[in-house]
Amino acid sequence: MAAITPVPRDSNLYWYKGFCFLKEIMSPEFIDSLHDFKIRDDDVFLITYPKSGTIWSQQILSLICSEGHRNGTEKIETSERVKWFEFRTLNPDVDYNSCPSPRLFVSHLSETLVPRGLKNTKAKVIYVMRNPKDVMNSFYHFQKIAVLSEKSPDFQHFFEKFLDGEVYGGKWFDHLQGWYNHKDAYNILFLKYEDMIKDLQSVAKEISTFLGIKLDDKAMDIVIKKASFKEMKTDPLANKEYVPENIIDKKCGSFMRKAHLIQVAHRRS
Repeated sequence: MAAITPVPRDSNLYWYKGFCFLKEIMSPEFIDSLHDFKIRDDDVFLITYPKSGTIWSQQILSLICSEGHRNGTEKIETSERVKWFEFRTLNPDVDYNSCPSPRLFVSHLSETLVPRGLKNTKAKVIYVMRNPKDVMNSFYHFQKIAVLSEKSPDFQHFFEKFLDGEVYGGKWFDHLQGWYNHKDAYNILFLKYEDMIKDLQSVAKEISTFLGIKLDDKAMDIVIKKASFKEMKTDPLANKEYVPENIIDKKCGSFMRKAHLIQVAHRRS
């Protein structure tokens, strides 16, 4: 097993294989076990560095892949459709190996930590990147409600933590570079958070094309509407208000923080 290193500015985290993990819910043994997870050709992995539009991207992916989500006939939380790969505590009773295909997963893992079987297969990876300045700002506010991390006394303190990678996920640049440098080994689509804000419809079409899913204009309109901040803010199946209190202190805030972060320009092409 690789060396485990403490994180100076956050005793709730530890360094392992170039990544910062949460001590309480992610052991090195568990992380190592993920490497042998059996991949299917129709698996889809949504990968993001933390605070890069993850919840929003989950919602979009779920809406594209699930007609029941679009028409409201299935009252299933987004995280049950697009399951957290490494946060098994959010789906404790689910055997991921027995889930029906196609399986949709979301993960913050670096390229070196995902299942080895994900390489050189038909399984698809969607990587969403975001401007690091905005990531850092969102991360700073998020750590105020995150129970499993130490709070920074001010922005300068957090700024230094972020640059040194002493936050869950490690260094932003290392995460992005790792995936980009090995892109040829994966069936991967890179997306920019900023493009999603600018023209969500075009990005949603790009995702559906990548996944081989054909949506008519009516279905695409529903995807755009239900992926808006206004809709997600009031949708208990999508806004993460269900997250256990041992992970998020709801008295201090919520996941869905500011409307202007995910406003979209809805343009029909």
